[in-house]
This record gives sequence, structure tokens and C-alpha cells, in this order.
Amino acid sequence: MNLSVIHHVAIIVSNYKESRNFYVNQLGFEVIRENYRPERQDWKLDLKCGGIELEIFGVLNPPRRVNYPEACGLRHLAFKVENIENTVKELEEKGIFCEPIREDVFTAKKMTFFHDPDGLPLELHE
Repeated sequence: MNLSVIHHVAIIVSNYKESRNFYVNQLGFEVIRENYRPERQDWKLDLKCGGIELEIFGVLNPPRRVNYPEACGLRHLAFKVENIENTVKELEEKGIFCEPIREDVFTAKKMTFFHDPDGLPLELHE
């Protein structure tokens, strides 16, 4: 078996328009495909993120994500950046709050977290 690379990560959002704006206009991900699926009454947005894709699914009335206490499943999504201070500054200029930058105790690299419109934790990691 050769599971060599992640193809995509899927995210369910509660407000498609708001989340599309966040991921495309604020974070700058490029749209690959965007489709409304009438049989499911949802939107599917595929975004380019380096060598993988982010799939954004806009569905009606999804259950809320459990953040605290943390539940089983995907904990967070992390993005590699070259300069965390510059990236945090760019995000904060767009009104996106980031936690204080800290050092990952295992990798000794700088890291921080911010959240998408639904509260999904997103990490920046140098």
C-alpha cells in the first residue's frame, strides 16, 4: 500500500457565503471548482492549497462542532508558513484574531492558531 500524500481535506460550513469569503478572499485560496448540488441542497467548493485541495461543503443546518472539551475526530488544520509574524500581521489586518505566537515544544518551530467562521481551529506553523 502506498498512501503517499493527502489529496484533500473536507470542511463542512454553516454559512457558505461567509465561509467562501473567508477562505477565498481573506485567506487567498484559489477556486478550482464551485458547484451547487441540488440533490443535496448544498454547495461544494474546491480550493487549491499547495499540492492538496480543501473541499468546502456549505450545508443547511449542520450540527455544531464540539471544541471544548475536544471530541474525537479532526482536531485542527495546520498551514505551513515561511514567516509566522508576517502571516499573523496580514491576518490581523483583515480582522482575523490570532492567538499569541508560541514555540512547538516538539519541533521548536513557531506556531499559533486562529479560527474560521464556524470556530474550526486553523494553525500556522513555520
